[in-house]
Amino acid sequence: MGWSTYFAFIFAAINTLTVTYYLAIENYPVLKSIFPSFEIYIIVVVFVGLPLLTLIGYAHFKRTQARRSEVDIAYETNPYQARTLVNTEIVLKLNLKLTDIIIKISKNEKIPDEDYEEIKKLQETLTDFIDTRSFKNKNDLEFLHKSDKE
Repeated sequence: MGWSTYFAFIFAAINTLTVTYYLAIENYPVLKSIFPSFEIYIIVVVFVGLPLLTLIGYAHFKRTQARRSEVDIAYETNPYQARTLVNTEIVLKLNLKLTDIIIKISKNEKIPDEDYEEIKKLQETLTDFIDTRSFKNKNDLEFLHKSDKE
């Protein structure tokens, strides 16, 4: 894992710097006057290029519609990822409702019939959903879209 993640990245960066300098910059006098040596080129790339690329990556990740589109596509093309998110949403809804009831029981409060009806309705809805969903029919994505609208 360390090799494929870190060393490969470092070697790719070194390769890119070497190739761009010796095949591009050295052959163009204008660029050669800006970067007279390989060391200067590396210093400029490290102190100008890396912060610039970091800012561009941050903007892409946090501020653009492109990242949101990537995530949407990932959920649409990977049913296991969508299933995990939907299961988490279901568990969260059930836990919130159950904690409400536990709090009422711990305070010796009477649980209203509306709460029982709401739990029963939630249970039926989730049972129907779980029984009808599969990885092929995209019900998980429909559930996510409904949850977003609510």
